[in-house]
Amino acid sequence: MNAKSGRYPFCETLAAALGHGVAPQPEAVVHGGCINACYRWQTVRGPVFVKRAPIARRALLEAEADGLERLLQSGVLRVPGVLAAGDGGDGAFLVLEWLDLVEPEAASEERLGEALAGLHRIRAPSYGLERDNFIGATAQANGPAEDWVTFWREQRLGSQLALAASNGHAGRLQDRGRQLAGIIEVFFSSYRPAVSLLHGDLWNGNRSMLADGTPIVFDPAVYYGDREADVAMTRLFGGFGPRFYSAYTAAWPLDQAAGTRRDLYNLYHVLNHLNLFGGAYLAQAEAMIDRLLAATGH
Repeated sequence: MNAKSGRYPFCETLAAALGHGVAPQPEAVVHGGCINACYRWQTVRGPVFVKRAPIARRALLEAEADGLERLLQSGVLRVPGVLAAGDGGDGAFLVLEWLDLVEPEAASEERLGEALAGLHRIRAPSYGLERDNFIGATAQANGPAEDWVTFWREQRLGSQLALAASNGHAGRLQDRGRQLAGIIEVFFSSYRPAVSLLHGDLWNGNRSMLADGTPIVFDPAVYYGDREADVAMTRLFGGFGPRFYSAYTAAWPLDQAAGTRRDLYNLYHVLNHLNLFGGAYLAQAEAMIDRLLAATGH
């Protein structure tokens, strides 16, 4: 901020990116994220949501914008519109539509369940995506694959275990993790997942609602994969009510063995939390691996 003028130098970059006037400084800091600085910023056309990050994390914001655009194009889920993105000289930025959000209610949860099933009906020729992106602040590889088991073993479970090893989490986690990776085919012996467009990071903190009841999702980590992975994550940290699940299954019932794969899918996110936030998640990851191995007689 320029102490004499009361202006943030970034406001000129923001005005140029939007093509209209903006306030000299943000109206408020927006809390809730743990990766980037977020602001409510007034403009001559109303407020916008601004994310700023060091230039080294520009790719993360670009991936978020790409994911939001893909969800928007699906036509079934409401997301914040992408207004601008770029490099502000002293960092990267992403500007999104400002939405006044309220706590989700049961009727909105039902609409979200129906919409998510609609999103999952959007198909592609192969699992993955034509570009990599991020899960939180962690790079997420999405190399297209014809075989789902191979994709999940190598680009999800394997990548997080390798990162955990580089972060000093060796020993039993790695031994049991490798054992699990070697036998995950048994969870798919009679099930071949549809190639569905996924939000990719659908926990309770990445959804909300407008005042009219419209469900909103944001902060995606999109790719094409097994729809069970999205549904499983909604249960990882809780917060989704029974009307969400009943609406989803009414629109598209899950495979009868979906519950047996829930830990397999959520293990990816718990390992990611271990890699991002440290050892508090180690015991949870090891317990999930133990349950999965026990379910297969190992």
